[in-house]
Amino acid sequence: QLQLVESGGGLVQPGGSLRLSCLVSGGTLDDYAIGWFRQTPGKEREGLSSISSRNTNYAESVKGRFTISRNNAKNTVDLQMNSLKPEDTGVYFCAAGVTTTLYPLWMDYWGKGTLVTVSS
Repeated sequence: QLQLVESGGGLVQPGGSLRLSCLVSGGTLDDYAIGWFRQTPGKEREGLSSISSRNTNYAESVKGRFTISRNNAKNTVDLQMNSLKPEDTGVYFCAAGVTTTLYPLWMDYWGKGTLVTVSS
């Protein structure tokens, strides 16, 4: 059973940066696409970025600000978030699936999430 654990969330001021990390265990990272998703109160879970061994995918809302990367040796997928805005506040989840999709329903395995708060 594939397991994913997020880390790196916290409180950051607007304009600041955070780096989230997703540790994947129970499987080979190269066999999966890993995505980052965000959940905010009253909204549907939003796909932010995803990465596989072949390509990457970004939502328009984060393009140019967020960068996804994977380290197969460490079995991690990181999300570097720059120029953070208050509307980036939410619980961030990583998930695994077979394609670099931004649609949550297409992902098969999920972590429990890490909270990011962007506030002054």
